[in-house]
Order: sequence, then structure tokens, then C-alpha cells
Amino acid sequence: MSAELVQLGDAVREDGGILQTGPFGSQLKQAEYSAEGVPVIMPKDIHNGEISTESVARVPEVTADRLVRHRVAANGIVLPRRGEVTKRAFIGEQQAGWLCGTGCLKIETRGNLIWPKYLYYYMGTPGSVEWLERNAVGSTMLNLSAEIVSRFPIRLPDINAQKDIADILSAYDDLIENNRRRITLLEETARMLYREWFVHFRFPGHEHVKIIDGIPGGWETQSTSVAFEINPTTPRNDDGEILCVPMAALSETAMTVDRSPFELRLKSTNVRFRNSDTLFARITPCLENGKTGFVYFLQDNEVACGSTEFIVLRGRTVSPYFVYLTARMDSFRQNAIKSMIGSSGRQRVQNSCFDRYRLAVPPKLLASIFDDSVGPMFEQISKLDQANQKLAQARDLLLPRLMSGEIAV
Repeated sequence: MSAELVQLGDAVREDGGILQTGPFGSQLKQAEYSAEGVPVIMPKDIHNGEISTESVARVPEVTADRLVRHRVAANGIVLPRRGEVTKRAFIGEQQAGWLCGTGCLKIETRGNLIWPKYLYYYMGTPGSVEWLERNAVGSTMLNLSAEIVSRFPIRLPDINAQKDIADILSAYDDLIENNRRRITLLEETARMLYREWFVHFRFPGHEHVKIIDGIPGGWETQSTSVAFEINPTTPRNDDGEILCVPMAALSETAMTVDRSPFELRLKSTNVRFRNSDTLFARITPCLENGKTGFVYFLQDNEVACGSTEFIVLRGRTVSPYFVYLTARMDSFRQNAIKSMIGSSGRQRVQNSCFDRYRLAVPPKLLASIFDDSVGPMFEQISKLDQANQKLAQARDLLLPRLMSGEIAV
């Protein structure tokens, strides 16, 4: 593959496409946001090449219509123009018509000179990432403009070669996405089973068990602080490097974690954990947004550390699966939220809230049957996530070699 470097802005114009920033703050004011309506893509919503709707802002249709030139089209690309400027997301059919937010920039091509998915992958090469970081302005926060991005150098082989490269890399992403869907279904099934057994008390054989004082006969109520260990003491294994997991790694909706922000450090925080622990955010707005994770990614006997804004939960009289699924219950989270104290924007959970939250704990035999049911689901989620890590690594190794022409297509 032989191709000269050209400036992205020139190529987009020749292709009949668009390269522009989102609306200015004066065009889209904070008061115009609403609970429902058209999603507005912000830098915080861009994760792993996709748009996350976990906490996406929205505006009414009338506002989106007024800002129609900022609506995004399918097969476009949105990237932050401030902060983490090397992130980007590919717009699918589902996101078509959403708004490019104030802090973002959109690129749309017609596919005559630039194949959209090729451009998306090209902007993820190490050389492209380095260029964006080097050319962004600002010392405390990096900023991009449409003018800067227009100067971005891109190698454009003929359109068929671009399509072939995009197809090869997309095959990896399709496998990753399929695994993600399977992970979502597995976790949804585990949560549903938990609710059926321990909230609605429709466990196997429930027809033959009387409800006494609000719980099935043979069960007992325990406070969370009895059933769980709250921030258990977990000593380090050695004095070498320790894996550190930041708050950014936790999902707002799933047990899986994003490993990209993991760090190796010599100095540990006081928050340490091991496999099968649950990580629960203690600070606003992370707690309200649902940040919670299950630790499955460490080596046997490995101890890791994390954000000091984590609360570590470990089963004492219940299993790790029971702990995590309890922590995902809205009632559990609301109990913690009610205990928060501190200045606005920096409120934190008080551990005393766990004394007040009561759990219906089943007999050991029933608990064992539940664990036998959901344990394989947790194990399968771990395996699928590990498979995704390997697929992503293979894709990322291929990416620069395909783009440079080292590997012919």
C-alpha cells in the first residue's frame, strides 16, 4: 500500500464531508438540558470507541432542531476537543440524529475519498494519538479546535484498500461486541435470579415455606455490617509494584471493569482488595451514577489497591456473588446515599449506613444452590472479558502495521 500523507481537512472537503466543533456554550445553555429527549454527546460519554448512555445529557427535540447542524450522522466520528482528546467514537445507526455536544467535534465523510471506518481506526494508531496530544493546546487541560484537527496528517490509500483494512479490524470489534452482549445477558440473568429468590422470595420450594415476620421460615435477617466485611484489612503480599485501580475503571451498569486506566505503583493506597471482592463508590456523583465492580481480574493470591473513594465489600456470612448482586440493588444504593455528608459535590457515604440495611439471609443449603446457579455466570463473564482483552490486544498490534502498509491487503 503506497499513499502520500494529506491533511485531514483538505481530504474531508474534497470528499464533501464535514469537520466542525459542537455548539458554543452560548448556543446550548445548561438550563436547556432535560431528563428526556435527544442525547447530547459529551467527552465523558465516549468510552472504548462507543457512546455510553449511562449518564448522557439530553435536550428537548425543539432544542435539537434549532441546533440541527450539530446533529450527528451514522458513520461519523465524534471526538473530545478538550480533556482526553485522543478518545473517539464511531456513530452507528442508533446514534444518528443525536447532538454533538459543546465539548466535542464531529467528522463526517461521504466515503468517496475517505472510508469512515478507516478514518476511525487510523485516528487510533499510536502515531495519531501522539500527534493529537502534541498539537493540542493548553497546559492544565488539552484543547483541540477544528483548525488543529484539519491539519491532522492521514495516509489515504485507494478506497478499496481502506475498506479492506477497516473490514479486518472491524472483525475483531464485532467479536468483542458479541462478547459484550453475552456478558450483559449473563449479568442480567444473575440479577433477575437474585431478585426472584431474595426480594420476591420465589426460590425453589417457596410454595411450601411460610412467611414469618416478613421473611421465609428458616431464614434470618442480618445487618449488612454482619453479613459483609466492610473495608476488610488486606495486607500486601510483598513490597514490589502493586496494581492500582482508579474510579474511572468501574462501570455504572456492569461488574466488568475497564483495564485501560490501571496503573502499577510502588506505593499502595490504604484501600486493598483481592479477587471476589466488590468495589462500591462512596463519593458523589459516582455512587449515584452506579459505579460498582466485581474483582475477578487479579492473579491467584494477588492483592491490588484502588481509589480511596472505594468501599470494599467482602462476604462474611454470604457468598461474593450475593454481595455484588446486593450492591447492585437500588435500595442498597439509596440507603448509602441517604447517609452521605460533606460539602456539596464532595459528599461521602458513612459506614454506619451498613448497620441499618437489613438482609434476608437464606439457609446454607439454599444459599449453596443459588451460588451453584450464578457462580458459572460470573465465571463465564470473567472468561468473556478476558477473551475481549486478548482480541483488543491482537487488533491493536495489527492496527499500525495495516495502516503503514507493512501488512498488505
